[in-house]
Amino acid sequence: MKEINVNGQKRTDTGKKASKQLRKEGLVPCNLYGEKKGENGMPEAFAFCASMAELRKAVYTPYVYVVNLNIDGQEHKAIMKELQFHPTTDALLHADFFEINDTKAITVGIPVNIVGHAQGVRDGGRLNLSIRKIDVRAPYKQIPEKLDIDVTELQLGKAIKVGSLSFEGLEIVTPKEVIVCSVKATRASRSAAAAAEAE
Repeated sequence: MKEINVNGQKRTDTGKKASKQLRKEGLVPCNLYGEKKGENGMPEAFAFCASMAELRKAVYTPYVYVVNLNIDGQEHKAIMKELQFHPTTDALLHADFFEINDTKAITVGIPVNIVGHAQGVRDGGRLNLSIRKIDVRAPYKQIPEKLDIDVTELQLGKAIKVGSLSFEGLEIVTPKEVIVCSVKATRASRSAAAAAEAE
């Protein structure tokens, strides 16, 4: 996985008013969840903020980054778990991070990368990508930047499901019955098939 550096500073006031003020200053309220758990057994949030300029490179990208957080001089390795955007302006309102280490397995959605030219497309069909990411689980150092899926043998009217895929060192979390991609018949391919049958 690619790594990216983000600097932040601890937040002491976590109310709505304080968060609004931070956003006015170009800062984004964030939480870091790690090993530390509260009385209810749930992970405890460490509140901090980071500038939109710092976060932009990790937010507006199809890739999943390991984020090297430097919060007031303290180093943390994390991944982004949840982002909240404004419903009308799409401005980033809040970001949640999850602390990671070399041994603990994490679950993360990795982009699908289609490889090859499907036989069904050569026969006049259209390749349809149904999902852009597949959820996998492994220690972060074993997780690739993308998941290559070879579609060369994919025939017209056929689909590749998650259950038919396997990647070394990764546990696939997305349900097996989910369709990754398929080749749909087009008007041209149906006409060609009809002409072939007529002959």
